[in-house]
Amino acid sequence: MDNSYAIINGFRVFGFTSRKDLIAHLRLNPCILLAINAEKIYSGNEELKKISQDGLGYPDGIGAVMALRKKGVKDAIRIPGSELWLDIVAELSPEKSFYFIGSTQEVIDEVVHRLKVNFQGINIVGRRNGYLKDEDIEILEEEIKRTKPDVVFVAQGSPLQERLMKRLQSSHNAIYMGLGGSFDVYTGKVKRAPKPFRENGLEWLYRLLSQPSRIKRQKVLLPFFINLHLRKY
Repeated sequence: MDNSYAIINGFRVFGFTSRKDLIAHLRLNPCILLAINAEKIYSGNEELKKISQDGLGYPDGIGAVMALRKKGVKDAIRIPGSELWLDIVAELSPEKSFYFIGSTQEVIDEVVHRLKVNFQGINIVGRRNGYLKDEDIEILEEEIKRTKPDVVFVAQGSPLQERLMKRLQSSHNAIYMGLGGSFDVYTGKVKRAPKPFRENGLEWLYRLLSQPSRIKRQKVLLPFFINLHLRKY
């Protein structure tokens, strides 16, 4: 397996050199995928640390890539989750089954429709919107056990989606991946950063410029990079 990992503030983060390597690893080791970025590393959330140690943390943000390289994982690349999930679908749809959870009913229905158009023959065994009460989760758990999907995508936002994936995994082992707002991007409800921002690791800046309210979340970037420079991770 052509990769290595580092422990960054308690998170285990793998530095894959390509998305294909990551997907090849998942084929043999189905688990929970956890997107790691500067915000998560700085937060030090113990619940998410444990999930990264039991599953597979990957560098979704440029801050995580920089931290990996500081730790000696020199060939690590950024793997945006908003792209990775579609790579997983493309690679595994000829042989695997899928279940989709998240967003509104309108959006999840549109996601399934588009996937069936874009990936002919894809085996989608179920879908649920992301507004789940306790009794809904119990029903969902039974449905996951019954349909036995190979891959489950959950778009609810962190750490809610990770908690749900952990619970579902205890009933049915599969590849689980949290997607945040990726369904909204896929259906065109939310516009993704233009290519120059993405290629230069500045997607966070585009999001901040287009959604100034994100400053509450992204204000951690400065102390994160200070800590990174001081090698506190």
